[in-house]
Amino acid sequence: MDTGTHVVMGIAIGGLATLDPVVSSNPAMTQAVMVSALIGSQAPDFDTILKLKNNAVYIRNHRGVTHSIPFWFIWPTAITILLGATMPDLNLLHLWLWTFLAVFLHVFVDIFNAYGTKFFSPIREKWIALGIINIFDPLIFTAHIVAIIFWRYGTDPGWTFLTLYILLTGYYIWRIRTQRKVYHLLKRKHPDATHIFTSPTFKWHHWHVVIRTQEKMHVAQVKNGVINYYETYPFEPIPDDPIINAACKDQNLHAFLSFSPAYHWQVTEEDHGFTVKFVDLRYRSKGHYPFIAIVRLDENLSILSSYTGWIYNNETLQRKLEIAIET
Repeated sequence: MDTGTHVVMGIAIGGLATLDPVVSSNPAMTQAVMVSALIGSQAPDFDTILKLKNNAVYIRNHRGVTHSIPFWFIWPTAITILLGATMPDLNLLHLWLWTFLAVFLHVFVDIFNAYGTKFFSPIREKWIALGIINIFDPLIFTAHIVAIIFWRYGTDPGWTFLTLYILLTGYYIWRIRTQRKVYHLLKRKHPDATHIFTSPTFKWHHWHVVIRTQEKMHVAQVKNGVINYYETYPFEPIPDDPIINAACKDQNLHAFLSFSPAYHWQVTEEDHGFTVKFVDLRYRSKGHYPFIAIVRLDENLSILSSYTGWIYNNETLQRKLEIAIET
């Protein structure tokens, strides 16, 4: 989910904790749990700092180790130790448990969007991306804001947020069932499909999809149960080609390939030598594929510049590639 949603979820966990008599009977505990829930709801995304290094490192590691099973326990332990050392009269066990809930809920809800996480790492390194809930879901965010307003005007926070999460559980179940209907619709249309990737949109009944068979990749939209096809690409595994092999040594392209399961690639010959471009087919937007990796090589297959990330116009891409050359 987006940062804003994780923030309001942290507030909700802090309010929900007042159902715990150990928390509600001690003002210091009530305050500490709210602080720890807010920090815990953000902690798995502290790896965003990797953007300061470069996009390749960020893409390769974001939602990786910080969302892994060991960190479900490391984050609440570190936060509990920090607060326990700075605030008196705390029940550290209950503080840890509520902080753990905030951390785990962050990681858990992240698997429902198309980006996903390495939820079971290090037991299983595969990305888990269910493609059911948008990264920003207006209903989920707005429902939290409404519940916070109710709390502000006098309702019991514990029961208010418990009711909220019961209702949101029903919403998730409905979204799961809707996504499964889309999946089975596509599977009936393409019984030879080896992979079907779904990406939700802001509109509940509109889905971006990629259907991969042994020979083709279909980029389409499912709208109100009707499939609208956009583009079809041949499914071609990356060949053992000198140009592409040279490009794959680049850290930006390597990061892209470690993340994207549905891509199209092309090699073009240009004045400087060659350009190798990969686009992630899952994120089609207004006829454009904004998540890309591009590598420029000279005639001797030495890397001149590269970039991976979100690009929405050619001018921005050219500027980033020029900056890469300068640095």
